[in-house]
Amino acid sequence: MSAAATAGPASGRTPAHPVTPPPGARRRAIDWRLRFALLSLVWGFSFLLIKVGTEAYAPFQVTFGRLLFGTAVLAVAMAVRRDRLPRGLRTWGHLMVAAFLLNALPFSLFAYAELTIPSTLAGICNATSPLWGMALSLVALSEDRPTRRRVAGLGLGFLGVLTVLGAWQGFAGLDVRGTAMALLASLSYPIGWIYVRRTLAGSSRSHLSLTGAQLGLATLQLGLVTPMFTSVPTSFPLVPLLAVVALGTLGTGLALLIQYGLVAEVGPTTAQMVTYFIPVIATAAGVAVLDESLSWNTPVGALIVLVGAALTQGRPKPAAPAAATGAPADRAAPSAPAPSAAGPAAPVASPVVPATVAAGAPESAVACGATR
Repeated sequence: MSAAATAGPASGRTPAHPVTPPPGARRRAIDWRLRFALLSLVWGFSFLLIKVGTEAYAPFQVTFGRLLFGTAVLAVAMAVRRDRLPRGLRTWGHLMVAAFLLNALPFSLFAYAELTIPSTLAGICNATSPLWGMALSLVALSEDRPTRRRVAGLGLGFLGVLTVLGAWQGFAGLDVRGTAMALLASLSYPIGWIYVRRTLAGSSRSHLSLTGAQLGLATLQLGLVTPMFTSVPTSFPLVPLLAVVALGTLGTGLALLIQYGLVAEVGPTTAQMVTYFIPVIATAAGVAVLDESLSWNTPVGALIVLVGAALTQGRPKPAAPAAATGAPADRAAPSAPAPSAAGPAAPVASPVVPATVAAGAPESAVACGATR
């Protein structure tokens, strides 16, 4: 759900930096609904791509490849738009921490988790990011006040997690280590988002500049760690290699660009709804393409998780002067930060994803990024 979402599924799961729509921006050539559907598919399939990639390459290698290709896409976008990297050691220091929490750590955890758990379960674990985000924001953000609805959503969401895991069966047949890694990856997104909100939300640099720098730093981190724990592959099987390339170029780089465009065009509230489609697509992809087994409690628990996550995103609406001017309340203010997405592993806040919110959007809105 990256100070990007860099997301990513994840990875993944929404942008973590200010989104400033250019004045007089032209209407998009492709309808936002089609781009929304494409983003949902890309981040939903990210978990499948991770699974395929780890069949031939070590998890750190999959994550490094994902970040490398994702960074390349953003670098091209920055070159086309003639955008510059941010300046200042303080900013780069904060971006280094954000890169670890929102990209390097969750992407690696999801990759390791999928060595022992199905991609369907990883996708559903990614959907718990908004639940973790809501719980953490109540403690870390003084402006984020609990309501009965949000607390009920939090409880319902974690009840859904227990349903997915088959708690009444004593978690029989469940790989505890892999599941714990996937849940920790989902927890990492909101921790990173809160950090970004406290340290980088007021930055004057463009969202593309900050996200590109962040993803580049995450690539550097994996570039240093990967040789220490892995050896150079003796062969490069084509299908897993293509999966890693697609995971980086589509599930991380392109997905972040699409996400930013959606936030600028239709607002953060509508854009963050992609979070609720990711586990559905991840489950369908895992069952249909990878022939993963699916018991009744998995989709039922996933549905409960999504309902709980949706409830946690509710918050009292402030008296909006926008209503007087006829401006859509859901549009992001020019200086406001956008919601995270990850993606999946943003998607991605995953996915994709992942990390600050626009004016009027819930502070706990962290999209998975997931892997995103």
